[in-house]
Parts: sequence; C-alpha cells; structure tokens
Amino acid sequence: MTAIPLFDLSRQSQNAELTASIKAAVERVLDHQQFILGKETVALEQEMEAACFDNKAHAVGVSSGTDGLLAILIAKNISAGDAVITTPYTFFATASCVHRVGAQIVFCDIDPKTFMMDPEKLRIILASLKREADGALRTAKGNRVKMIIPIHLFGTCCDMDAIMALAQEYGLTVVEDAAQVIGADYPSKEGVKKAGAIAEMSFVSFYPTKNLGAFGDAGLLACLDPKMAEQLRIVRNHGMEERYYHKVVGGNFRLDGIQAAVLRARLPFLSQWNEQRQKNAAIYKEAFTKAGLLDRLALPAEPWAASGLKNHHIYHQYVIRILGDEAVAQREKIIAHFNKNQIGYAIYYPVPLHLQECFAYLEHKPGAYPESERAAQETLALPIFPELKPEEIQAVVAAIAEALKGN
Repeated sequence: MTAIPLFDLSRQSQNAELTASIKAAVERVLDHQQFILGKETVALEQEMEAACFDNKAHAVGVSSGTDGLLAILIAKNISAGDAVITTPYTFFATASCVHRVGAQIVFCDIDPKTFMMDPEKLRIILASLKREADGALRTAKGNRVKMIIPIHLFGTCCDMDAIMALAQEYGLTVVEDAAQVIGADYPSKEGVKKAGAIAEMSFVSFYPTKNLGAFGDAGLLACLDPKMAEQLRIVRNHGMEERYYHKVVGGNFRLDGIQAAVLRARLPFLSQWNEQRQKNAAIYKEAFTKAGLLDRLALPAEPWAASGLKNHHIYHQYVIRILGDEAVAQREKIIAHFNKNQIGYAIYYPVPLHLQECFAYLEHKPGAYPESERAAQETLALPIFPELKPEEIQAVVAAIAEALKGN
C-alpha cells in the first residue's frame, strides 16, 4: 500500500500555474530587493483586506501568528497585573504570549462538540469574578481581566455572538485567534462576517501547513480600527514610526518581502483549496456513513451548517472523535493500524495547556478542565489537504473500519 501523508505540500508543485506564479513573485523581490516589509507587504495587506475581510478590517503583516498576538498584547498594554481568558485546548502560542507579557492566564473549558470556547462556561467564569465599582473584574489573585481570546479551531468559528455579548456586558476586549480559519464565514446576528473581522482584532498564521501558507513563518493581523492598525505597525517595527525614533517598546515582528510575495501568489488559489477541502470532507462523511461507523465515532462538528453559508467550515483539519467507554483504547488501535499501513495522522492536542509542565505554576490538576482533557484523549486528525485523492480517503476510512472490527 502506498503511504498516505497527513499533509503533502509537494503535490502542489504539480500545479504549473501556481508554480510559475510563485517563481515570478520571488524573482520580483530579487529584482527590487525590498526584503523586509516594503511594497510586497503593503500589497499583500491590501489584497488580504479585499479577499478575506470584505475591506472591513485593516491588515498588518507580521512575522508569524505568534508574533502577531504578542504585538496585540503589547499594543493593548497587557502586562503584569492583568489577566486574559482563553482555552486550554489549542496550540501553545496563545497562552505562551499571555505568559510572556506577564499577565495571568485564565482558562475556560471547551464545548465537547466543537472543541472551542464554551460561552456558557465563559459566562460562569465572568459571573464568579469580583466586580469592582468601576466595572473592573478581578481574579482571585487580584489581577484585572481585560481580554478574551476565543480560538477558532480546525476551520470553523466559535460562537462569537455569544462571546461578544458577554465581552460587551463586562467591558472586555475580544481578540480572535484566527490562525486556522482564513477564508471562513460566520453567520452573525448582525449579518455574515468574515473570520478574523468579527472582533476588534484578530491574528492569522501563514505557517506552511495552513490553508493559506507561506514558505516559512509569516502572519497577519486584522483590526477594525484604523488607528489600532497604525499602532500595530509601529509595534511590529521595534516601536518605530520614524527610523531610530521609538514611540513605544515594540518588537521585531516584521514580515519578510519574499514571504509576502509568495502569499500574494498563493492567495488567488485559496478559494479553490478551501472548496477542495470541503469536497474531501464530504467524501469522508459518505464513506464513514457507508462503513457504518457513525455510532463508533463523531465526525467534525459543523455548528453553522444550517446557515447555508458555503464557507461555514473550511476544514483546516479533519478531526474525528472516538466514542464510547473504550475510546482511548480504540484510538490506540486505530493509530497502530495507521502506523502499520503508513497512513498519516495527528493528535490535536495531546496535552491541554493547563497540564503542560511550563504552566505548572498555575497549579491546575487533572480534571480541572475535563472537556479539554477528554478531547485530548479521544480525538484524531485525518488527512484533509486539497490534493488528497478520493481513493486515499476511502483507504483511510477502510483502515479505521478494519482497526475497529470485532470491537
């Protein structure tokens, strides 16, 4: 059996139009020699604003999604004495940035179906905090809660209407972790909104495995307020507006010209890549149904499918959940079968952030965030990249059926 990778960028090299466009973009940078920020970054920002944010948010290119969040925290003056609420079921960078600026990390558990921030659990947390006469919320440690960072996971959006309503009630800033949803739509009560242009600010990752990936690390910020976008441009460049004159202490969060040029070449293909991911998800659903496995595992949640929006989910990852009392053991059987048959997979995320060694000082024990812990033990990501072949999807499903046979 031929190996089936979790992700294979090399298959995109067979797209002659894409390859030619990327080569021309790199050669263009070699000609004008603007390697840091420059005209490519400006052009990418403008093109992203039009293509992904309906020109309702201002884009700021940065060196990575992680650096983008760090720039936001700096621009919003989040520091020691402050607290930020996010979830423990996500990539490390979200919480690590909060830690790096000295603020307290407050975790909110996830919805067991979507794996994203549970608004009801958020409401309980906010209601439990001490509220001072001026409206400030204080944690038990005395830190002031200033921000909520909901994480859009695997290609679809959080329940942003509910989260935004709570933030407004308590006077908190919301920053979207939009690293995995570029190109997705959200059916807000106020009308359809683009992922990343729902809250005051957001950050996007262009890591190579993302739906829109660079040829290395790169990221983007989106801001509804143009003044905040200008502030972030200053922060990303060592706090400089005029060279060698530093208005604030910023960082080296600048986007490379070559990465911007590559992203400009790849951006026109984003819609068709997202559409192919959606088609692959549909093939999976049909195959799992025919295999009679829907009582053994849960397919990815589609919380906004009823909206009728084409891009309610763009499947950055295809994450299934093993069901039943023996879910952990059953997942191990599937993994063993995948390894035997050279089928790629991943576990997002094997250790929730509250149980990571580096956050031991937060003093969270197992059981503190049970839904995040269960998700870590029971989920499995399957191949979903655009160039995945239908017969490969069928082989993945067949391998899962074989692994679970007789159990």
